[in-house]
Amino acid sequence: MNEQRLSERLKRVAAHVPAAARLADIGSDHGYLLVALMTRGLITAGVAGEVAVTPFHAAQRTVRENGLSERISVRLANGLAAIEQEDGITAISLCGMGGETIRDILARDKARLSGSERLILQPNGGEQPLRQWLMDNGYRILAEEVLRENRFDYEIIVAERREPVPYTDQELYFGPLLLQARSSAFLAKWQRRLRLKQRTLSHLTQARQTVPEEKVQALTQQVSWISELLAQEGAKC
Repeated sequence: MNEQRLSERLKRVAAHVPAAARLADIGSDHGYLLVALMTRGLITAGVAGEVAVTPFHAAQRTVRENGLSERISVRLANGLAAIEQEDGITAISLCGMGGETIRDILARDKARLSGSERLILQPNGGEQPLRQWLMDNGYRILAEEVLRENRFDYEIIVAERREPVPYTDQELYFGPLLLQARSSAFLAKWQRRLRLKQRTLSHLTQARQTVPEEKVQALTQQVSWISELLAQEGAKC
């Protein structure tokens, strides 16, 4: 397995996988993450779960070509149904799908979670409802980061079931740890996002008769939060 085949996004996800973990990668695509971690001796067992046949076969091929068929199980299954109790999974990664989709997988298959696993989540949007589910289900967010790759902004959220933390609406929206750290990547993301949201709000306001009022109000609130965040940072300079 060529380490260079991991995107920067997956390299950052890999950095949050605990040493010697038994990792289930749900929606594993080609299985690159599991193979890279196993090849480097960073995990002790792996399960690749795929709901679609084409990436399932691609993951099988990657695992087989790297001589890891005895150590990584590739399964055609929907969501966490890929995980069996005897796998003894200690970490689960769900990457490259919408935050609502990740939330729905976790909610639907909650019975398959022991509660002791680390969740390493990389949503493509929809971070707020995903954080809401984590909070509502007793998960504490342990790490968050923002990165930009191929003109897209990505977030990584790492959580474990611990003493629950009540997050504010703004913390759920921006990410409690991201809001605290306010990295340059985080601020750059929200500068770009503010321009898009202001443009969308302008269009919605003009078409108000055909748009639900609560949608306009929610977007107005978001624009206000982002503007306030960036103004605070501007005042520090």
